[in-house]
Amino acid sequence: MKNIDRNVIALGWVSFFTDMASSMVTTLLPIFVVYVLHEGVDKLGIIIAIATFVSYALRIFFGYLSDKYQIVKPFVVAGYAISAVTKPLLMFSHSYASVALLRSLERMGKAVRSASKDSLISSYSQKEKAGKSFGFHKMMDVSGEMSGALIIVALFYFTTQNETLIREIFGWTLLPGLLGVFIILFFVKDSVKISKESTKVVSRKDYRLLWVLGNYFFYLFFFMSDQYFILRAKDVGMTLTQIPLLVIASTLTQALLSYYSGTLIDRFGSKILLFIAYVFGIFSLLCLREGVLWLAFVFLGAFTVVSLNALRVYIARNANSQGFMYGILYGGIAIFSALGALVIGEIWHFYNFEDVILFSLMGTVIMSLILLFSLRKN
Repeated sequence: MKNIDRNVIALGWVSFFTDMASSMVTTLLPIFVVYVLHEGVDKLGIIIAIATFVSYALRIFFGYLSDKYQIVKPFVVAGYAISAVTKPLLMFSHSYASVALLRSLERMGKAVRSASKDSLISSYSQKEKAGKSFGFHKMMDVSGEMSGALIIVALFYFTTQNETLIREIFGWTLLPGLLGVFIILFFVKDSVKISKESTKVVSRKDYRLLWVLGNYFFYLFFFMSDQYFILRAKDVGMTLTQIPLLVIASTLTQALLSYYSGTLIDRFGSKILLFIAYVFGIFSLLCLREGVLWLAFVFLGAFTVVSLNALRVYIARNANSQGFMYGILYGGIAIFSALGALVIGEIWHFYNFEDVILFSLMGTVIMSLILLFSLRKN
């Protein structure tokens, strides 16, 4: 790819293998919790909330440390290593509490690395071409997710679908995870250190970015997690072989859109593409409500990749303290996604899916209109 540094390309391959392993877990986790461990949907909501909170909230802390002490690659290496060794331990889980603990530890690895990883990508990107760099990286990220889902489809097709197989799949995630750690260790350079005089952890200018980030956080509060999308697919009768195909549809959409969405962000700006992503998200909920599951997962993938690319580029172009602001981004995602997962899990448990989808649609439409009004005002 033109104008993309080789360090960004190497980081793309790190994410490819790491997210291959992650997809092998997340595709099966709702089924494992609800139908193998026989825990309720409310327990799945607790697991999602805890893991999401740990994954994102700690990114504020590590983003701050990364900016203050200029620690970049060491955080990225440590984060990938933690994730690589904790995923396989899920094969020994026999309760929702142990799943929640292991998912939290695995997500802590993501918390350690994420802000520093985005800072590293930004440091090796031309500012006016940041959309391409982040778009390429996200494309590799979701291509790894798709590969993980394809592996599960193949295994379920050629072998017996049972609890033993699911647990073995969790164990085999160790291999791609360690391959990702190897690449980051030996093929990615650390970012260039800047002089101590010019290092400022918190800049007053950066607070002006918070209204856009805050709007996104509230949108996520109302938006249903992909884990609930998977659970809905199981509830309407899709098999363990079919469900990974839905995940593949979502990740393939992300892979196809990621790089192109990055070029559109470079051309039209982050805020306009963020609004378009919001529309994709609303369409995904409408399709889920009507039972058009393939389109629901396609629009889910479009929302996910375009919104995250838009905000990562928004910070890369406008923030002085990039590590800290990436931490704020991921921390906000943590808090609001975790709270939303808990609320949606409780609504689904005590009421029904129709009430959940109505809650999600009302909230996401309101946040989209607020963003649209701000764009027109500007």
